[in-house]
Amino acid sequence: MTQSLPGEQDHHASASSASGRGSVLGSADAHALLDLVRRTRALAEEAGRADLARRLDDARARLDDPNIRVIVIGQFKQGKSKLVNALINAPACPVDDDLATSVPTAVGYAAEPSAVVLLRRERASGTTIERKPIPIDEVAQFVSEGGDRADDAEVVGAEVMLPRELLKGGLRLVDSPGVGGLESTRALSTLAAISTAHAVLLVSDASQEYTEPEVQFLRNAMRVSPNVAAVLSKTDLYPEWRQIEEIDRSHLSEVGEIPIFPISSDLRILAAEQQDRGLNDESGFPSLVSHLRRDVIGRAAAIHQRAAVHDVSSVADQLMLAVNTELNALLHPEDTPRMIARLEDAKSRADDFRGRTSRWQVTLSDGIADLIADTEHDLRDRLRKVQREAEGAIDEGDPGPIWDQIASWLDQRVASAVSETFVWMNERSQWLCEQVAVEFAATESSLPRIDVAGTDDVLDSVESLQALDEGRLGAAEKIYIGVRGSYGGVLMMGLATSLVGLSLINPLSLLVGVVVGRRAYREDRSARLSRRQSEAKNLVRRHIEDVVFQVGKQLKDRLRFVQRTARDHFGGIADELHRSLADSVTAAKQAAATFTAHRDARVRELKAQEARIEALRADIPQLAPAQTVGTSSP
Repeated sequence: MTQSLPGEQDHHASASSASGRGSVLGSADAHALLDLVRRTRALAEEAGRADLARRLDDARARLDDPNIRVIVIGQFKQGKSKLVNALINAPACPVDDDLATSVPTAVGYAAEPSAVVLLRRERASGTTIERKPIPIDEVAQFVSEGGDRADDAEVVGAEVMLPRELLKGGLRLVDSPGVGGLESTRALSTLAAISTAHAVLLVSDASQEYTEPEVQFLRNAMRVSPNVAAVLSKTDLYPEWRQIEEIDRSHLSEVGEIPIFPISSDLRILAAEQQDRGLNDESGFPSLVSHLRRDVIGRAAAIHQRAAVHDVSSVADQLMLAVNTELNALLHPEDTPRMIARLEDAKSRADDFRGRTSRWQVTLSDGIADLIADTEHDLRDRLRKVQREAEGAIDEGDPGPIWDQIASWLDQRVASAVSETFVWMNERSQWLCEQVAVEFAATESSLPRIDVAGTDDVLDSVESLQALDEGRLGAAEKIYIGVRGSYGGVLMMGLATSLVGLSLINPLSLLVGVVVGRRAYREDRSARLSRRQSEAKNLVRRHIEDVVFQVGKQLKDRLRFVQRTARDHFGGIADELHRSLADSVTAAKQAAATFTAHRDARVRELKAQEARIEALRADIPQLAPAQTVGTSSP
């Protein structure tokens, strides 16, 4: 199968150039930026600043491997795997009418085709993830339900690498398992994957409009990932797909600005086989490919470049501070005391930034404490509503015969409530980091990477809802209850009628016994129903309490992680600034004590360093306003 279709390369090139015109930085050459990072790192090493060199190493790693993840989600049998295959024009993901994908499959770029599976093994030392190379044609055995994997280890994922032009820029397509009802517990794992993705494609076929769970899932996805698009699949099978598209657009307009792309994977694959450009246009894929190149790859690349430019600028400014300080002290010794005093004052303020009583530290500590209380209250409030709904459903009838349905419904509602709380916590955590950045320094625009919306394995420690007796009685039990109840009626009426000469057991006493027995049976059935309802409510309450206990611990752990991440991020910046100021003070004092014989040589050396840094700063591309690039990378 070919890599691209007639005219598609030109279309890709125009889309790429369009994205390049989006900002000043977008036109910067990636190789030139990498060279800029390398030159700046060399200057940092030459100055003995290992901390700044490590910062630039991280920037270079982001530029070298952007790893732009696009996760494809949707319910079972919506055409997700075939969509991925049609995008790259290769059978990377297995497609079967009966079997569904059971683990995520990531498709990325490599010069030679290859495939690996990720195996989770339980060992004495703990859980390990093993990468096992496999032939590409055996991927289906590992990622499909019911596949013959011939291994005791648990398969948690697969990676397929192919030489495809669309994937060459770092794009990685992730075919996720169907969530089977987007309020199910599997949707929690999908939401966790979304929180680490650059973009999301929600796939729904043209057989019907969006369901309420799908719309709600889109709302959550919009809050976790800044780049969400909808795909209307199988348009070749449903002639009324245009009406479904219009209805879906109205649903999407209520959620936010989400583009929708009607596509036919079968037409795309057929167009690739026949090299038919018109058929490819009819499939709807050119618009989707353009979206991926312009709005996903282009945006993510611009974000990585902005971060790299910010790091280079910050490092260059700190290196220039030390050089300028020593050079001024050598050229203008009369100003050295005043300059040292200014630097000492700035160093003192930097010390304040590093202290636990600094405003940003207090803001962070108070914010985390408030957030812990707020998230716990939010979780309890959502689960109390679920509990009231469950108790109301139990009161409406006998919970015994339909307990499995109630348990399934409760799992879905609990999963939905937990995911809502985690998404809300992630939003509040990012907002708190922005507030800390404001308190830290008005000129500091970089924020730590905060991602605590993932809900994978959150409910694993929660025990399943306990079983409830269905309350069904056998024929013998019903007869026993009736006879036991009728016995008193027969005896009482028999004694009364014996006063008029009738036997103890007579037609009248038997009739009364039947009436009393029926009433006793109804009362016993009502009492049994009340006991089952009460027991069911207790089981629901205990289950909700277990969820609150287990998930509450996870929430607190995530927020402590936010606190440590933000503290280390801003603390590291404060340490860098303090080191730069301390070096500047030392350089100024040493310059003041430098002998005249050595002063000229040192001046020439410093001027050369200053010229190199100035040349480097001149090569730094100008940053466009943040709005033109988009939201930050996850």
